Amino acid sequence: MSYLGIDIGGTKVALRLQGRGDGAGVLEDTFRWPADNGAAADMDLIAERVRALLRNDTASLRGVGLAVPAVCDTAGTVLTWPGRPSWAGLDLTAAVGRVFPDTPSVFADDGDLAALAEAREAGGANLLYLGVGTGVGGGLVVEGRSWPGPARGSCEVGHVLIDRDGPRCDCGRRGCLQAVASGPATLRRAAQLRGRETDFPALVEAFTAREPWARAAVDETAAALARAAVGICELAHPDIVCVGGGFAAGLPALVDSVAERVRELARPGVPPVEVRPAALGGRSSLRGAVLLAEETFGTTHRAGASAVVEHPWPRG
Repeated sequence: MSYLGIDIGGTKVALRLQGRGDGAGVLEDTFRWPADNGAAADMDLIAERVRALLRNDTASLRGVGLAVPAVCDTAGTVLTWPGRPSWAGLDLTAAVGRVFPDTPSVFADDGDLAALAEAREAGGANLLYLGVGTGVGGGLVVEGRSWPGPARGSCEVGHVLIDRDGPRCDCGRRGCLQAVASGPATLRRAAQLRGRETDFPALVEAFTAREPWARAAVDETAAALARAAVGICELAHPDIVCVGGGFAAGLPALVDSVAERVRELARPGVPPVEVRPAALGGRSSLRGAVLLAEETFGTTHRAGASAVVEHPWPRG
């Protein structure tokens, strides 16, 4: 039996099919979103790519797990998603049901799932995950479980307030972590410092060449991530802070900069937490989506695992 994970991001969507018995092994696909032309069209595109990956064979598919960045209510209706505004009001449970009419599915916050996947990969129970991409996602795993738990909402690391006079976030507030440290925020700051538009490859090249404008743009991102991480660590005391996401994966030096600033912020007598890159690179949420499907619908999953990934929105 196979399991499908779908990571629905603000810029792209990634699919991972694993457990096929035909020798195909793991199959993956990634595609970028077109311009926001409506939630229905987006779901049609997901369905098209899923059919191609499955080769129109869904008979062996036991379950589907989805990692989603949108804020949803307990019934599975999207309340808000600034990355795709047309999704507001979408009945995600029903929409996914139309894509997979004969297969059960379950979805959860992408940051929570990334944290779970990284915690499993690290073999540790207590971990803070920071995912830097189109936004800043994250999750906190405490004694092997997502905290605070889906019944009380996801761990919205990206909306931790770090600067009351900071730039405006897409949520409407000023000073959220993701308004300072997301990929787009970093590129906007780089463009201001450079004096012209700057894309990600140009930033990476300039940062590697130690161009002052590039170093300054990335240093501010690292400092913001470190401030948020240290604040959360004062409350939760994780063993590891894991930095991932597509932006961080493409700029490995970012993690070293975050670690350096975490050490600088350490209080006397309190050893700084270990900061490391995500072991799964930019695939943490995707692997978490597969994990969610396996542990929700699998017949051989570890005893008690369903409690780890308990979620109010399973369908099927």
